[in-house]
Amino acid sequence: MKVDIVNSNKETVGSLDLNDEVFGGRVKTDLIWEAVVHEQASKRRGTHATKNRALVSGSGKKPWRQKGTGRARVGEIRNPLWRHGGTVFGPQPRSYDYQLPRKVKLGALRAALAAKLADGALVVVDTLGSESKKTKDTAAMFRKLGASGKTLVIDVKHEDGFTLSARNIAGVTLKPTARVTARDVMNTDHVIATREALEKLQETFA
Repeated sequence: MKVDIVNSNKETVGSLDLNDEVFGGRVKTDLIWEAVVHEQASKRRGTHATKNRALVSGSGKKPWRQKGTGRARVGEIRNPLWRHGGTVFGPQPRSYDYQLPRKVKLGALRAALAAKLADGALVVVDTLGSESKKTKDTAAMFRKLGASGKTLVIDVKHEDGFTLSARNIAGVTLKPTARVTARDVMNTDHVIATREALEKLQETFA
């Protein structure tokens, strides 16, 4: 499989050979689903909390004696059966993160990139950056590359000048190859990747 490599003006300047075993074949959507659910769960704050009978306000004194009144026995006004009592087995602060095998994460990222490539939403560029280092010029470059709306830009390591010029553009997300995930890819309309980044990812998948 070959993909065209373009410059900032979307002029073809070369081609890149992609391994059919990596970017071809069936897109395993189940792996993408697992990776996205895992990342969403790990981002949950988990700060929810309810008060049990030890935390609600109220006296711990026994309201009336155990026997002889004809009323139901009760130990304190904070018991869960009463109004304003404590909550039984309510949610408490916890982490929703869990372990996901590295092979599943890599397989999901591979499948997500393969899906974008099949849809024609992946553009491979030779290099990223503009000489002026201005946000206006970087936004114009993205328009020339056909990127509109949510756009993911992948490079091995983004240059500081390009990062400063692109970080304020609405919908643009910059990710290095070491930190990009399947959720990042699937949560965008267009993906722009450098030749070096795609080659490095292909080596990782292989």
